[in-house]
Amino acid sequence: MSKPIRVGVIGVGNCFSGLAQGIEYYKSHKTKEMVGLMHERVGPYKYSDIEFVSAFDVGKNKIGEPLNEAVYKSPNLVKWTQLPQSKTIVKEAPVMDGIGIYVLNKIQPLKNPTKPAKLRQQILEELAKTKTEILINYLPVGSQKATELWANIAIETHCAFINCIPVFIASDKKWSNRFARAKLPVIGDDIKGQIGATIVHRVLAKLCDDRGTKIHKTYQLNVGGNTDFLNMKESSRLKSKKISKTTSVQSQLKEELKSDNIYVGPSDFIPFLGNTKLAFIRIEGKMFADVPYSLEMRLEVDDKANSAGVAIDAIRCAKLALDRHKGGYLDVSSYFMKHPLHQYSDAEAKLIIDNFIKLK
Repeated sequence: MSKPIRVGVIGVGNCFSGLAQGIEYYKSHKTKEMVGLMHERVGPYKYSDIEFVSAFDVGKNKIGEPLNEAVYKSPNLVKWTQLPQSKTIVKEAPVMDGIGIYVLNKIQPLKNPTKPAKLRQQILEELAKTKTEILINYLPVGSQKATELWANIAIETHCAFINCIPVFIASDKKWSNRFARAKLPVIGDDIKGQIGATIVHRVLAKLCDDRGTKIHKTYQLNVGGNTDFLNMKESSRLKSKKISKTTSVQSQLKEELKSDNIYVGPSDFIPFLGNTKLAFIRIEGKMFADVPYSLEMRLEVDDKANSAGVAIDAIRCAKLALDRHKGGYLDVSSYFMKHPLHQYSDAEAKLIIDNFIKLK
């Protein structure tokens, strides 16, 4: 019988709410066919083996609350199922650069936060007390300094680290080497959706490239109505996000497009969409006999189900790596993330994760 996977979450927002509620949904809706799970088992681990034993947030309405109640607090929008009572209490996290100007009035931090040195010590004590073994980072896009702080804390507390946002940790050789020296696994960066805009764009671009056409121009426009999209209205927080998404698509082409001929990134915030994300993708090029063609598609998804459907496997792979005493960057990142250290085609990435799971 497998032991529980003891996970700590950084940022009790919509993405985490979808993950926690999704796990509970599968527990209470067991059927012969577990629709939506990429892997029902990852090694010996079932989805139900994941336990969230520590949690950290900056919102004053979440700090001090049981985790099962905090996931429903504003500005979270995910309400799929009811969570059972949790012993995990949400603790204070450092704000640093974690709150952008557009979401400040929605994610209201404490007026009198704990001093940094004392707060850091409290976090270290909480992770030790709860025996957290994996930290998953769900901070808002643009949280560079805060993410680096948490990556340092992961190393100091001997936790594996899963970085779901476009701050480059796993894909940065200096950071991945630090995790390797500490013999701790790191997975990142910037989580792909299960059926998300970027993975669909990648597959379409590679299809056109592999079929001998010449792509001249392409774009991907994304809109949504949750705080993730509101936060990304602040253009200064988007630099790494655009790099991550653009690199992910460019990596599938034999010849990279000039920067003026490709646009991949968040486009706007539409409040009434809530957690619904709309993506509009267009590819223009030429095929046989230099004849032009164009391709357009519209994708509509629940943004948080998309993220959770991938995170549930990333956590279990991190646990497998801990069991095998494998530290440093994990190549399964190419399956889970937009900006891994090494880019592969999605078919190659699928083989990598299948082989990783099969290892004894």
